[in-house]
Amino acid sequence: MPGIGWLLALLLALALGGCGTLPPAPPRPASTMLAPDLTSPLTRIAIASTPADDQSGVRLLPHGGYSLEARLQLAQRATRSLDVQYYVLENDGTGRLLLTALRDAAARGVRVRLLVDDLYTSRTDELLRGLAAFPNVEVRLFNPFCCARNRGTAARFAVALWDFSRLNHRMHNKLFIADGSMAIAGGRNIADEYFLRHTSQNFVDMDAFVVGAVVRDLGAIFDRYWNSEVVYPIEAVGPTRRDAAQARAAFDAAMAVGPPAPPLDLPPVDVLGYGPIGEEFESGRIGLVWGKARAFADPPEKVRSMTREMAYETSVTNDVMMNVWRAEDELVITSPYLIPGSLGMQSFENLRRANVKVTVVTNSLAATDEPLVHNGYARYRGRLLATGVDLYELSPTRTQKTVRLGMFGSSLGRLHAKTAVVDKKRVFIGSMNLDPRSANANTELGMFIDSPALAKELLRVVSISRLEGAYRVRLHPGSSRLEWLTLDEDREIVLGVEPESSWWLRLHNMLLGWFVPEQLL
Repeated sequence: MPGIGWLLALLLALALGGCGTLPPAPPRPASTMLAPDLTSPLTRIAIASTPADDQSGVRLLPHGGYSLEARLQLAQRATRSLDVQYYVLENDGTGRLLLTALRDAAARGVRVRLLVDDLYTSRTDELLRGLAAFPNVEVRLFNPFCCARNRGTAARFAVALWDFSRLNHRMHNKLFIADGSMAIAGGRNIADEYFLRHTSQNFVDMDAFVVGAVVRDLGAIFDRYWNSEVVYPIEAVGPTRRDAAQARAAFDAAMAVGPPAPPLDLPPVDVLGYGPIGEEFESGRIGLVWGKARAFADPPEKVRSMTREMAYETSVTNDVMMNVWRAEDELVITSPYLIPGSLGMQSFENLRRANVKVTVVTNSLAATDEPLVHNGYARYRGRLLATGVDLYELSPTRTQKTVRLGMFGSSLGRLHAKTAVVDKKRVFIGSMNLDPRSANANTELGMFIDSPALAKELLRVVSISRLEGAYRVRLHPGSSRLEWLTLDEDREIVLGVEPESSWWLRLHNMLLGWFVPEQLL
């Protein structure tokens, strides 16, 4: 989620100026997801587990360790293809684990297509070029920067000042497809903090492992992005300093000398009672929740030649909102960044008039990794409460004690899950935040699944987050003053200021908030 770093990058660009431009994308043959084949063990397991052709099987992945294990299992067991798409793929222990798994899959003859947004690739550019040099691997970049490839995000913006309107649009999608028959989609990027492996901060997040009919939709989405004119082969962007053999050798050397990735530390079962998915692969069948599912994504061309109105009309945000605002009884939402805007507030008010119970879980000021975005949310907080929204804000210290969500140790807990449950029977899981960037600037990906059983599981996870790891926010009776409620050994505590935040953070955020337009948040 870009925030203050983007603003600083823009200021630096204005100070330094720039003239770099990106040439048109070179021609390359179109490529599509390989059809499932019975020679693939993953395909055979998917078929054996599927009750009907129009059904999709889903397993929620609330635990970071289980979610990483699922991805690695897919990479290690794939025999035909891996199609991988991420906003962030970091050069850390988790990123190197995945990159190594992709290299090893390619060595077995698996076709690997890796698509990464170019915003944060300054630390991984050479690794991605090295991976692309291996047989059976293609690496492409979404909406790439032209220059300053290894100098950091601010420098990249600085040398491409006149291209800022294009570069402000990013691909926020997260998708992992193996052998055209199994996939993982949701909120997690590829970095330590999304899988409970970071020493100072870790995210409470949600992915879904899926098989069945929806995988075809996800494959079509990936293909549309992969073949888009806004996606470039990495070899066509910036100078190539090594030939293929040298690039492969440099990649192998980097994988060998980098800090070792910590081992996966998995509990016997996760909060929903599921064990590691690799154990079920060995048995030949997977326990899943079944229902009708639909996958959808913003058009990749959202970054070019689209008015703001057209971008919103074709957006995941609009698709999701058109569904959640139709709730008839209950709506439960988790979103780390929440800026409803005037249309969103009108919709919340309409739900209140229809007597729909609305629960929202988001980050507190102390938990958010984007304080300025929290400032945008805070402008609406009183109005949300006045409409009757049951509002919860994640507490970093309470999350540390909530072992059912994972072992956070001494690290801060932050919310990153983007989910919704409509009327206890329809579930949304995806990459979309409830903010202007998701609606107008970033591309997003999501799924709706019609399944009361899955809704029950997701509500259980959300309930743990809000009851054990969050503050309940309310208006002080008879006034517009905010209060934060929590329990300490069954004793209710009422706080009158943003909990767990310093006075300096509150002042700093308030002052900067005056100068940041809401549409940039």
